[in-house]
Amino acid sequence: MDVRNYETVFILTPVLNEGQVQETVEKFSQVLKENSADIIATEAWGLRKLAYPIQKKSTGYYFTLTYSHSGEANVVDALELAFRRDERVIRFLTTVLDKHAVTYNERRRNGEMNQQRAAKETEAVAQ
Repeated sequence: MDVRNYETVFILTPVLNEGQVQETVEKFSQVLKENSADIIATEAWGLRKLAYPIQKKSTGYYFTLTYSHSGEANVVDALELAFRRDERVIRFLTTVLDKHAVTYNERRRNGEMNQQRAAKETEAVAQ
């Protein structure tokens, strides 16, 4: 069976406190686990300004869930249904990752991208 990798970015309303934010993220992680998805990473990007107001809000808590799934059931449909039912979520987007994106995300999480950038900047300064 073919294993597919996914990345879902979602934005939570800024009126939540830290406990409510963690509870909400845990709820969506649980939806993935119940649908036999393997969670690779959960990243919190923090409170950020939105490009345009959504529901009269100009900021939101950004999160990224990276996961893989190989089952018959569509885990993305189950997760997106949970997003639609939760009024704390103001936007979400799920993408299928190809092998290059999976490799890039692993390197970025391990800090390799910042090391390469720092090396290039140091090299440019030395010249």
